[in-house]
Amino acid sequence: MAKTKMPKSTRFAKGVPDRETLLKFIRESGETDKAAIARAFGLKGEDRRVLRSLLQALETEGALGKRGRKGFAEVGALPEVGVADVAERSPDGDLLVKLVRGEDTPLVPLAPGGDLKAGAPGMGDRLLVRFVKLENGETEARLIKRLGQSAHRILGVIRKSRREVRVEPVDRKTKDTLLLPEGEDLRDGDLVLAQIESHGSRYGPKHGKLLEVVGREDDPRAYSIIAIHAHGIPTGFPEGAEAEAEAAQPPTLAGREDLREVPLITIDPADARDHDDAVYAEPDTDEKNPGGWICWVAIADVAAYVRPGSELDRTARDKGNSVYFPDRVEPMLPERLSNGLCSLREGENRATMAVRMVFGADGRKRSHKFIRGLMRSAAKLSYEQAQAAIDGNPDDKTGPLLEPVLKPLWAAYACIKKGRDARSPLGIESLERKISINTEGEIAQITPRASLEAHKLIEEFMIQANVSAAETLEQKKTPLVYRIHDQPSPEKIAALVDFLGTLSLPWTKGEAPRTERFNKLLADTREGPHADIVNEVVLRTQMQAVYSTENIGHYGLNLAKYAHFTSPIRRYADLIVHRALVSALGLGSDGLSDWDIAKMKDTAELITHAERRAMAAERDAMDRYVAAFLSDRVGAQFVGRITGVTRFGLFVRLAETGADGLVPVSSLGGEYFIHDDRSHALVGERTGARWPLGMTVEVRLQEATPITGGLLFQMLSEPEAPDPTAPRPRLGMRARGDRGPGGPSGYRGPKRGPQGRPKNIRTGKKGGPRR
Repeated sequence: MAKTKMPKSTRFAKGVPDRETLLKFIRESGETDKAAIARAFGLKGEDRRVLRSLLQALETEGALGKRGRKGFAEVGALPEVGVADVAERSPDGDLLVKLVRGEDTPLVPLAPGGDLKAGAPGMGDRLLVRFVKLENGETEARLIKRLGQSAHRILGVIRKSRREVRVEPVDRKTKDTLLLPEGEDLRDGDLVLAQIESHGSRYGPKHGKLLEVVGREDDPRAYSIIAIHAHGIPTGFPEGAEAEAEAAQPPTLAGREDLREVPLITIDPADARDHDDAVYAEPDTDEKNPGGWICWVAIADVAAYVRPGSELDRTARDKGNSVYFPDRVEPMLPERLSNGLCSLREGENRATMAVRMVFGADGRKRSHKFIRGLMRSAAKLSYEQAQAAIDGNPDDKTGPLLEPVLKPLWAAYACIKKGRDARSPLGIESLERKISINTEGEIAQITPRASLEAHKLIEEFMIQANVSAAETLEQKKTPLVYRIHDQPSPEKIAALVDFLGTLSLPWTKGEAPRTERFNKLLADTREGPHADIVNEVVLRTQMQAVYSTENIGHYGLNLAKYAHFTSPIRRYADLIVHRALVSALGLGSDGLSDWDIAKMKDTAELITHAERRAMAAERDAMDRYVAAFLSDRVGAQFVGRITGVTRFGLFVRLAETGADGLVPVSSLGGEYFIHDDRSHALVGERTGARWPLGMTVEVRLQEATPITGGLLFQMLSEPEAPDPTAPRPRLGMRARGDRGPGGPSGYRGPKRGPQGRPKNIRTGKKGGPRR
């Protein structure tokens, strides 16, 4: 939840509020949580406990309703914009929607119209809506956008028998199969989209109809198709958008500054097809700035091609961002633009929105200026190429660039890194892996993605350009979409303090969660036995970054003002910021439209959802590809690390591939295990044996299911010995382990459901906020 802001028209006195004052604050905030209220009223220590009691009393008497896990609002209160499900039909046939996060909220009629490009909404659809109060006092919901797949649609695999045709869902969370009528021209293993028509008998399967055959189960490329359909990723482009892209012309100097003599270069992954950004640096010759540097960041001028209100614009807003799978990209813009006229290709004239930044010798930015220009990339390099040249191994291409371009870039980075170090952004380490796909669409290998200084250089240049964009737009009082990241909630910090106590690591209760404090904790434990588990828990303590028209800063980067500017080819947020800069600086007539400004809050909600949708789809596709890669190694043994502890089992991440899978609690031994959420461990109730987060273990791959992405492991390692100093875990969170043969933990194999599939197979990946 983003940080709640107090209404500007109201000022509340500090201290524990009385009942009416608290209800007024909640009413004017719309939706809030305990942490936000405590901040607003300046509550600490005992006052927070009094507030908790007051909130519980209001909830008990029916004045407050739950919103999600930690949030709440006045009973029946509806947000201005929210996610809702189509739940019922009125007697007149009108659709009625209900807020997803709010059991106490009423059914609200859905007004006709809205965004109908994906078809009219139906029963079970999930929508983003705006709740509007009408003159007669009633409320109606107005459609902003359909979200993902309909709840009454199932993506699954055909399983044929002599008597029936069934659809087995590919979603691990969905247990029900769907029965299709006979007569459809289907083969066993077809990947289909079907719609629920009726629920059949009380205990039998649901009945449905075929909507579309989308592929084959045995096609390696099916895993991305599944993710696209399962998460409702918009695909392709309308004819109008394609026609607008094809009609686009190469840029000219008209209305632009000529930057073609500036030797800007692109540094990207070796397989990158679109190039958003180019960089260059040179020493500042101004005698007032000794030791300073001038750093250029030139970004593709997408705003020149994607105009407000165009079909290209509507499609890009609907997509929100490009989505990247191991075998394909679902781009935000047509290829004519994304890989053509907007991509900063080597040796070709390209329209650019560039920023010239001046840094002092201390690494702090002194000034910046935005320029709408015409550039020509001097070279296209990969991260590995650029790094090799700096490390003393230039090739034919980087050799001539080493002295005039690359060395000045690295020297400028060394300078601005001083400012970064002084700022102390959050330094969580996260190992990424790269999947290489062969010509048949299968995984050739999975390798760790190297973290090079070249990556860090480009990242810091981009961050500084993003900061410059936010600063300029704030100074010009121009509406914009910020990239915000809230600090960890007091509840998450309290859980972290409890956990660190189990490792005898100090963190004073009430201590402010500054990024410097987190970084000190990570540095102090980096060489010790608890490095991995501390890094994991610190990561999970963080909030997720979002887009918003209200600025609260970016906690992870430790920045007061931040907006996304550097990737307009693949992110709609950046395109909006480009348009805002055009308007604010008088750089053309293709800046923000009145509609852009009026809908900016909606746009921030949409693109935040689109980012979450893309992340989930990319993660699911990756899981399925990895499961397919490992499917011929069932029975093999692997070294891994426990990355998740739940009452039903342990999630283990393999060191070799980064794959995540489940060790069911039933396979851990012949006793009850208690989930100790304070120490993140499963603890044997009788023996005290422990399976803690971060423990290195050896497992055997018991089952791999590519179509769902599920991996099931058998534990081969022995648990840690009991900790005599640890407090006894709370009861009531127990799960039973099985007795029996099959290894040191008495493993007897996975329990199976009616279709022969293991129960409780699921994987999960934890990730930090996208910056």
